[in-house]
Amino acid sequence: MIRVLILDDEPLALRQLEAYIEKTPSVRLEGACRSAAEARALLAEKEIDALFADIEMPDLSGLAFVRSLPAPPLVVFTTAHAAYAVEGFRVNAVDYLLKPFGLSEFQSSCRRLEERLAQQRAAGANPVSREEDALFFKMDYKTVRVAFDDIRYVESMSEYIKVHLVSQPVPLLVLYSLKRLAERLPEGRFLRIHRSYLINLSRLVETGRGTVVLDDASELPVGDLYRPALKAYLASRL
Repeated sequence: MIRVLILDDEPLALRQLEAYIEKTPSVRLEGACRSAAEARALLAEKEIDALFADIEMPDLSGLAFVRSLPAPPLVVFTTAHAAYAVEGFRVNAVDYLLKPFGLSEFQSSCRRLEERLAQQRAAGANPVSREEDALFFKMDYKTVRVAFDDIRYVESMSEYIKVHLVSQPVPLLVLYSLKRLAERLPEGRFLRIHRSYLINLSRLVETGRGTVVLDDASELPVGDLYRPALKAYLASRL
């Protein structure tokens, strides 16, 4: 199943995409947005595999929006102007749909997305490598260096992890497990506090009954299995 976000400032274009998605069993709509700001917020909240994005929009073009994302999903651009095709493929777009397009063209793009997702998952068996003070995360067609100090916390999302950073509001999405990542991080600097959360201990500012608070006011749960390790860490610093 492809989890899809659609982005277009024209309500009619959004309704057409929604209708096509309803007729395509391999695709699930996760959100419909009329601006780049809406899409950015939704990408931060949900797991999105692919983005269908219009190029010409009043606030920020689809091309500029995709370029601004640190870890963009797969992208299919939709536009009424064929002149943008070259620019679209320069940002590694999977496909380019020229308006008006029909259901068969849309479903053809979905098949390309399925193929690309399968390739990513096959290549993502070991997307993390380490140096002395940083990790390298492989995402799509690029490798991103992340300093340990820049990691605030990591969240497990099924087969993916979200790496929440100090330096930017949008987390990195990596096909990897939290357990394996914990094994790659330096001991004494990071701590698993829950089956779904791992924190940078230098960002910890407060603990409560079953929760911790980080320096950005994020409040995260502490699992029973991980509470003794957290208590031991706190005791060693009292």
